[in-house]
This record gives sequence, structure tokens and C-alpha cells, in this order.
Amino acid sequence: MSHINIQHAHSLAPAKARAAVQEVAEKLAERFGMEYGWDGDTLNFARSGVDGHIALLPKQLHVTAKLGFLLGALKGPIESEIRRVLEERFG
Repeated sequence: MSHINIQHAHSLAPAKARAAVQEVAEKLAERFGMEYGWDGDTLNFARSGVDGHIALLPKQLHVTAKLGFLLGALKGPIESEIRRVLEERFG
């Protein structure tokens, strides 16, 4: 099993950061059939082969995910795409 662990700084107000994470979650749900839900300031997401969360911290996001066997082979491209989206949304 492969793991993704990304910390990304941001300067958004908490409400704007939460809204941006929500938008990303909605797109993931639409494109990949991800299920997601909030638990406080943490967005949990899952689908077959992926289980993870995005924690909203003051001035920082923490993205972690466990990738199953098949998606583990694509860890590099998946991690690159996550970083690209974080940079696009959160600078």
C-alpha cells in the first residue's frame, strides 16, 4: 500500500479555505465517484482503492491518502496532480 502525505501552506481565511476544499471534493466525487464528508475541519474521502483526508489547519492544508495496490502504481502522477490543484486553488 502506498501513502501520500502532503503539507501545503495557504493564506486564505478559514471559510474561504473550507469552500475551496469543498469545491475540490465535489469535483473528485463527480469525476471519480469519491464519497466524502466533513468531520470538523477535516474532509474525509474514499472510494475503492483510496482512503484519505484533507485537514484544514491555520495557514496550512494536510493531505494524506492510502492508495490500494492498483492505484499505488500511479502514486507519482496522483501526487503531482494533487500538488498542482493545491497550488492552483491555494497558491
